[in-house]
Parts: sequence; structure tokens; C-alpha cells
Amino acid sequence: MKNNYLLRTFILLSIVLSTHLFAQEDIQIGKSRGNMRDNPALYDCSDPDGINIKVMIWGYVKYPGQYIIPSASGVNEFLSLAGGPVQDADLDNLKLFRINPDSSQTIINFNYKDLLMNNSDLSKPLIIPKLHAGDILLVPGSPKWYLRDYLGLLLSIVATVASIATLLVYIYK
Repeated sequence: MKNNYLLRTFILLSIVLSTHLFAQEDIQIGKSRGNMRDNPALYDCSDPDGINIKVMIWGYVKYPGQYIIPSASGVNEFLSLAGGPVQDADLDNLKLFRINPDSSQTIINFNYKDLLMNNSDLSKPLIIPKLHAGDILLVPGSPKWYLRDYLGLLLSIVATVASIATLLVYIYK
């Protein structure tokens, strides 16, 4: 009877431990902010007195989606409006997709460091891509695994194997 109680306690503890380790932070992609419209994927940052364009940003930014922004906005301002890049973003390989008036497509690759104004070599002009209507800015990246992620995966595997082994011992006893 005592072994049965310990077995059930161990199985319950294993299940609780494995589900707790994989619980993640509640992240809402495309969450509405302040003066944004009700559609969570369309952000209105337009200038009511100026000319505005629709552009999109996808990938590893805080608020990906479609934006209505002033036509004079640059890539720096656009990244700021999107909440900035997240921790896992690869800022060395930004891509700007553009559909030209003749229906051809252009991909402009650039490095975020090129957008910073503290360039020490002033003889070389900075090439900052200008945004056009319909442009899509892609911020690539890949999730990084930390020690806690590996530990969580290992502990959930160990808990699952221990639960199965305990169940088999209980069945064949």
C-alpha cells in the first residue's frame, strides 16, 4: 500500500514538473498598442497632414504586421515603430523586399550597423534604403537555446522515462 502511494505521488510530481518546465511566457504577437487601430495586424502610425504609405515588417521584431507610416520614414524609424528587434534577431542580414513598377521584384540586403550614424569612416557614404509603398522588411533570426532550455528538455525526458518505467514496474508486479 505504501509503495502504491509513493508510485502515484512520483507520477504526479513528474507530470507537474514536466509541464511547469515547458510553461512559456504569454507573448501576444500583433498586440494592439495605444493609438493603433482595432485590427491587431494593421498599425496606423500615419501623419494626418502628410502622405502615408503601407509597408510590412515580418520576423523577429516585437510587433510584426502591416503599418501605415509617413512616406518620409526610414528603416530606423520603421524598426522603432515595430517595437524594435527582439533578442533572437539577426541584424547582420536584414532584407527589404520591393515590387518594382514593372512587376519585377528586388531584394535589398543590408546590415543594421550600416544604418547607425556613428560610422567612423565618413568618406564612405551611408546607403540607407528608402521605404516605398508595399515594401516588406524582413528581420531574420533564430531562437537561441540557453542552459535552462536544455535543462528543461532533459528533465522532461527524464520525467517521461521515469513515469513509463514506473508504470511498467507497476503493471508487471
